[in-house]
Amino acid sequence: MKVMIVGGGGREHAILEKLRVNPRVETIYALPGNGGMRAHAECVPIAATDIGGIVSFALERGVDFAVVAPDDPLIQGACDRLRAAGIRCFGPSAAAAEIEGSKSFAKSLMKRYGIPTAAYELFDNANDAYAYLAKASYPTVVKADGPALGKGVIIAQNEEEAKDAVRSMMEDGVFGASGSRVVIEEFLTGNEASVLAFTDGKTLVPMVSALDHKRAQDGDLGLNTGGMGALAPNPYYTPELAIECRERIFLPTMRAMNAEGRAFKGCLYFGLMLTQDGPKVIEYNCRFGDPETQVVLPLLETDLLEIMLAVEEERLSEVRVRFRPGAACCVVMASQGYPAKYDTGYEISLGGAPETENVFVYQAGTKWNDGRLVTSGGRVLGVTAVAKTPREAQRAAYDAVRQVRFDNAFYRRDIGERALADTAEGKAERHGL
Repeated sequence: MKVMIVGGGGREHAILEKLRVNPRVETIYALPGNGGMRAHAECVPIAATDIGGIVSFALERGVDFAVVAPDDPLIQGACDRLRAAGIRCFGPSAAAAEIEGSKSFAKSLMKRYGIPTAAYELFDNANDAYAYLAKASYPTVVKADGPALGKGVIIAQNEEEAKDAVRSMMEDGVFGASGSRVVIEEFLTGNEASVLAFTDGKTLVPMVSALDHKRAQDGDLGLNTGGMGALAPNPYYTPELAIECRERIFLPTMRAMNAEGRAFKGCLYFGLMLTQDGPKVIEYNCRFGDPETQVVLPLLETDLLEIMLAVEEERLSEVRVRFRPGAACCVVMASQGYPAKYDTGYEISLGGAPETENVFVYQAGTKWNDGRLVTSGGRVLGVTAVAKTPREAQRAAYDAVRQVRFDNAFYRRDIGERALADTAEGKAERHGL
C-alpha cells in the first residue's frame, strides 16, 4: 500500500512510526513532513492546507490511503475532497470537523443534547461582550470561536484582562477570522483529562487517557501553548470516571453528531474537566491531539493502519483495540520564546538519546539544512519514554531529554509532577515509604 500522511509535526511523526510497521505498507509520503519523518517517508513540500495540491499528488502517485492529521485541512474539507477523488482516508468530513472548527457550534450541540459543559454566552459584537464582562464573575474564560493553534483560550482573572482578550481577538484580529466571534464561559475547577477516541459513527473506542500541559512554564505558569508535554494514562482519570464519561459524554456526542447529519469518522478528542459536579467537556478536537498522540500511540498494541481502515469502512466493531500495560511520558523541547517570538536555525544534536523500543524522539519543528538537522519551529522535539509506571516513564523521558542539545532550547521540568505527587505512589515517596 501507498500511504500518505498530511501534516508535519510531532503528532504526524508518531503516527508515521506506527503505520510504517504494518507489512502491507510499501511507501509513505509525508506532506510536508519534517526532518525526522524523512527517515521513513518521502517528504513532499506541499502545505497541509493546500487541499488541491494534496489531492492532485495523491492521484498522481496512486495513494491507497491518506491520513489527514491537522485541524485546518480537516476543517477545510480535505477528507471530503480525497474521498470524492476515490481515495480512502482517515479523518472526518468538513461538516463533522466543525465540532472543532466552531466553538459556538460545539457549545450549542452540547446544550441541545444535554452533554455536560460549562455555562457560556456567544458574542459577535465586541461592545456586547464588554457589557457582559462588566457583570461577569471572575475568573472567566474567553475563547476564540475558530481554531487558533491551541492558543485562543484566555483565562481572565478580572474584567480588565477579559476585555483585553476580547479586544485582541475581535478588534485587533490576532487570530484572524477565528476570533471574529468569541465564547465567554464559566471557569471550571478540577483536574483536566484528554481522551482520544476512534469512532466510525457507529462504534466508539476510547484510547488511553492523557494529561496535557498547556502552559509554557513550570508550575502551569506562562502563556498557553499547543502543549509542552503529556503523561498517559492520566492519574486523575479513574475507571469509574471512564465509565461515566463514556455514558454521559462520549456516546452521546457520537449520537448527537449522527442526529445532526454530521456522522463523525476518525479520531474524536475530548478535552475534559473533572469537576466536583462530575466530568464536563472543555473542548472537542476533530483529530489526534498533540502532544497526547506522542504518549497514547506508543502504548497502542493493535495495528494502527488496521484500525484506521476499519474506521473508514465503518467496521470498527470488528476490531479489538488493545493497549499495552504501563505508562508513557512526553517532554516537549521547544525554542526559547515559544509560543511568542522565537529564533530558529539552530543545529540539533540528538547525542546519546537512546531511541529504543521504549524511548522515542518525535520531531516536530525540524528540517535538514546543508546536511545538518536544525530547528524550524516553536515546538522542536517530543521526547517520549514508556515504562511500567508513570513515575518510571517520567524519569526515563527526562533522562533522554538531558542527552539532546540545541541552542535556544527550553522545556518544562515538571511534566506529570503534580499529578504523580497526588497518587498513592507519590504520597509514599514524600513520606519516605
